[in-house]
Amino acid sequence: MSQEVFDLLIVGGGPVGLFGSFYAGLRGMKTKIVDSLEELGGQLATLYPEKFVFDVAGFPKILARDLAKNLVEQAMEYKPTLALGETVQGLHRDEALGAYCITSDKGTHYARTVLLAAGAGAFSPKKIPLPEALQWEGKGVYYFVKSKSIFDDKRVLIIGGGDSAIDWTLNLQDVASHVTLIHRRDQFRAHEDSVHKVLRSGAQVLTFWELKAIQAADGKIEAAVIINNKTNEERTLAVDAILVQVGFSSDLGPIKNWPIKCVGKAIEVNSHMETNLPGIFAAGDVAHFDGKLKLIVTGFGEAATAVNYAKTLIDPKAKAFPGHSSEMTPQAPMITFPGN
Repeated sequence: MSQEVFDLLIVGGGPVGLFGSFYAGLRGMKTKIVDSLEELGGQLATLYPEKFVFDVAGFPKILARDLAKNLVEQAMEYKPTLALGETVQGLHRDEALGAYCITSDKGTHYARTVLLAAGAGAFSPKKIPLPEALQWEGKGVYYFVKSKSIFDDKRVLIIGGGDSAIDWTLNLQDVASHVTLIHRRDQFRAHEDSVHKVLRSGAQVLTFWELKAIQAADGKIEAAVIINNKTNEERTLAVDAILVQVGFSSDLGPIKNWPIKCVGKAIEVNSHMETNLPGIFAAGDVAHFDGKLKLIVTGFGEAATAVNYAKTLIDPKAKAFPGHSSEMTPQAPMITFPGN
């Protein structure tokens, strides 16, 4: 196994890891990205490619797959080395090389600094606790949406009260024949503007309701029995598909066994986005600090912060603040303005 040493190894090929790779390229750092998935883009590409993202600067709205495509194109400008389909395992310091050694299920990687941008870690959807739901997964009960076409002209029941449930209620308006959203509470964990849009849309919104049973016949779902958790009233809704968006369970996996200080399921960092281990940084959903907001846009800033401070560890002469543009080359023309 080659002992090629990279300036920066990024664990995670999602939006934060990709932007971190691009920024490392700006700083002239030789970079490698390791990700357990076979493709770059993280959840944007694998979980909800046809969902609109509304809170990224410069885009009033953009499809998740298009945002992922743009981020990949941006990161590839500096040609990082890719190690996809690999799950990181162990970590130790190789003092002879002056680098960290990270093992995976497929190989060994060496880098002077490390950026953990693993999102929420390994994740799986929280599933509805109904015995009959399992047999309909992918055939009427869905937890992920790879293509909106599966809901063409269908009566769709959406379960949940977070951003994903709200966003899909809006995004399916143009393909589904009817959309009903049920939530066990009357408060939503979503952007206020999106909630207001849902309430003004043609969707039926029912609060304090939960799914009790699924009815099917002739090999397809025909109805959902819902129950009001305040009054115990029951209703039967005619539906063709059920989209469950009640959150995910996550796990840091082998990373939680590294000698890194964690807070719950996240990794504690300082103002430089550095962990308790010198040269190992974290950014995005996996990072924790006081006042943390788990947003893509804040993750981008955290990645830039981590990369800039990683640069100073690799090159003590470098400054953390890189300036706003590269230095003018001798061949570059001087621009003059009238009056100068």
